[in-house]
Amino acid sequence: MPYPIQDALLPTRHDDQYHAPGDALKRLPLRKAAVLFIATVCLCLCALLYLQLEQSRRHDLNQARVASSNLTRAMAQQAEDTFMKADLVLTSLVDWIQVDGFGPPLRSRLQKTFARRVQSLDQLHGILLFDQKGQWIVTSFEDLPRGPGVADREYFKFHQQNVSSVAHIGAAIRSRENGEWIIPVSKRVNDKNGEFQGVLLAGIKMSYFDQFFKSFSIDDKGSMFLGLTDGTLLARRPFVESQIGTSLAKGEVFQNLLPRATSGEAMFTSLVDGVVRLYGYRQLDAYPLVVSAASSRDSILAEWHDTAFRSSLIVALVMLGVGLFGWVFIRQLRVGERVEADLRQAQEALELIATHDSLTGLANRRLFERALDVEFGRGARQHSPLSLIMLDIDFFKRYNDTYGHVVGDHCLAQVARAVKDCCHRKADLAVRYGGEEFAVLLPDTDIHGAMTIAEQIRRSVMAKNISHTGSPTGYVTVSLGCYSFMPTGRDSMDVFIQRADAALYQAKHSGRNRSAVLSLEGGIAELMRSDR
Repeated sequence: MPYPIQDALLPTRHDDQYHAPGDALKRLPLRKAAVLFIATVCLCLCALLYLQLEQSRRHDLNQARVASSNLTRAMAQQAEDTFMKADLVLTSLVDWIQVDGFGPPLRSRLQKTFARRVQSLDQLHGILLFDQKGQWIVTSFEDLPRGPGVADREYFKFHQQNVSSVAHIGAAIRSRENGEWIIPVSKRVNDKNGEFQGVLLAGIKMSYFDQFFKSFSIDDKGSMFLGLTDGTLLARRPFVESQIGTSLAKGEVFQNLLPRATSGEAMFTSLVDGVVRLYGYRQLDAYPLVVSAASSRDSILAEWHDTAFRSSLIVALVMLGVGLFGWVFIRQLRVGERVEADLRQAQEALELIATHDSLTGLANRRLFERALDVEFGRGARQHSPLSLIMLDIDFFKRYNDTYGHVVGDHCLAQVARAVKDCCHRKADLAVRYGGEEFAVLLPDTDIHGAMTIAEQIRRSVMAKNISHTGSPTGYVTVSLGCYSFMPTGRDSMDVFIQRADAALYQAKHSGRNRSAVLSLEGGIAELMRSDR
């Protein structure tokens, strides 16, 4: 429990009382020099370790950036070759179809041609021709699929609305022929007049890219992906079906990196799974595609972490040795300091015991008299009022007789806590004056302020609802007397206390559980009471 008044009133102690000044001057520089030397050695070791580890870390990251750049370049080349072969097949077939058409006499021949082209390219799932309404006309499969057609597909709508003859790469879809995931590459089919006649589509197997990605060596937390330039995810390693077709447009690669450069490397947290990786990315020149390969930061720096641990352990052992040597060197000096500190603490504890009540923790009469002497002088110098509240627990003898002295002590402690809680300023001093009687000294407070505090204390004690069968109210209450005056420098402490005590007596005489104010006007004492 803090005692602000005590801090101002207790005498201060200095180390000079226990040690000669000459001894302190001799010991202090040596201790500081030892500590400074040890700290300097340790800091130098730490600085050297940091520089070495930082250089090694940067080297590992640079090596990883080079490897990532090479990997994305290889991925981009392979992806471009894959789509270019499909594009060439579609271009040759579209040219043929636009010249000869796809009437019933030609469909058998077209089917066989489609099938041969699919067999010649491992990446192709199938080749499919749709008419202007999205219905299947010819496919590379032997049986023509049945169903509502593909008029609702994104690629079909694209070709309906765009006359461009450039191949269109759409978002990954499930084939309506067998349910396999494919990436559609399609071209518009026109008649001789340039009018829309249908769509020719080549489906690239998602499994082809899965095997393609697995041919590259990356760590378990690494990732690779193929996406459209608008951020649509086409294929990814590791493959997670629910992520196919999702948008990465708000990710770091599409949001910030690609607008600045079509290729590069950067380390950031993945939008998909939250793993920190070093990403290499590259946008294809021939198609609206982006490839990216990433290695997790943990795997890149795994060997560095091992080296850092071993180096740090060695430096830590060296620092421990230096520290132990320094500890032994200054131990004897610190023993003396501990003795001094213990003596100071013991002296402060004794002073606290001498100035505070052990039961309630409030100031005792000795500290109260010191405070009165200080505040009388301060009030006279600053012409500020000084107030005193004396309070007494009502029917406390009956309480002790009824509940015993142990419970009575607990009651005193609760009342003291209520008194202390109502002293809001550091300058206010709560005192156990004796027995069940308490006092509150209020510097720079007039009679109205003292009465306000007194009523707060009275209500606070009542609010605790301490049972007291010997009291008419049924619970513990207090009576309070207030007195305030303007110190002049020639005042008597005894008279000051007596007048507050007289107000307390009047409060008890008038029925208890109330606050009374004593004011002196024209030499006649007037009593004012504040009932509940």
